[in-house]
Amino acid sequence: MKINRSLARVARKNCIAMAVGSQMAGLEDPGVRETYEVARQENPDGLLLANLNAGAPPELAVAAVEMISADGLQLYLNVPQELAMQKGDRDFSGTIANIADIASSLNVPVIVKEVGFGLSRESIAAIYNAGVRYVDIGGQGGTNFISIEDMRSGKDGNRAMINWGIPTAVSLLEGLSLDFPLFFVASGGLNTGIDVAKAAALGACLVGMARSYLKALLEKSEEALNNKVAGIIDELRLVMLMSGAENLEHMAKKPVLIIGKTAEWMDRRGIDINRYARR
Repeated sequence: MKINRSLARVARKNCIAMAVGSQMAGLEDPGVRETYEVARQENPDGLLLANLNAGAPPELAVAAVEMISADGLQLYLNVPQELAMQKGDRDFSGTIANIADIASSLNVPVIVKEVGFGLSRESIAAIYNAGVRYVDIGGQGGTNFISIEDMRSGKDGNRAMINWGIPTAVSLLEGLSLDFPLFFVASGGLNTGIDVAKAAALGACLVGMARSYLKALLEKSEEALNNKVAGIIDELRLVMLMSGAENLEHMAKKPVLIIGKTAEWMDRRGIDINRYARR
């Protein structure tokens, strides 16, 4: 409750969106509902997203949205994490059909998101065909949930799997290459205003950050978190000014140079990156 209260306060003060963590605990135990509800209480007019596993029944999705009067619902995909859990899920059949059912059951937008392993263009196309128009790519580069589950279980795990996933920049480019009318959220290892600017220049409509915010809050204070958020916003403004971008729409029209492993990946996947030069 303390964490969600502070996050909501900082979100309200800086006019940014917030998503709660998985609400399954609150749906199963009414005694902990208030730890989620506090986010709406502290930020009654802010943009707040509910959060639930993509395999959850549609009726629970409706209940999750109602619990916090959410403006949208994140449905998260975390297959590698579940497989790393000692008692995690092993059957993911019917997930896409379930996503489609949830999307048609709600009167708020549904955002399908990965949790740090990225999404390929094939996966994004399947999500689009399920009727979803908002995708959070959740790329590799931030929190590693395979590593977390290994630590929780006290085992070394399969070290070869630690690096599983599609990097954030690559996943975003894969999705954008489809040229579908999709609203992309870039997340996974973004920490600075420059990171936000890069994502916006490529075509992301929003970015998501978590670990660096929680680190500031838990290791320091709510004031430290607020200062970090305000600092990222100020840094973004500086980058936009130096780039000659009046707003984020203008930022998305700036030329971008894609090099290194990201460029090689795009080449091997047959994705034309020259259009980002925007000459």
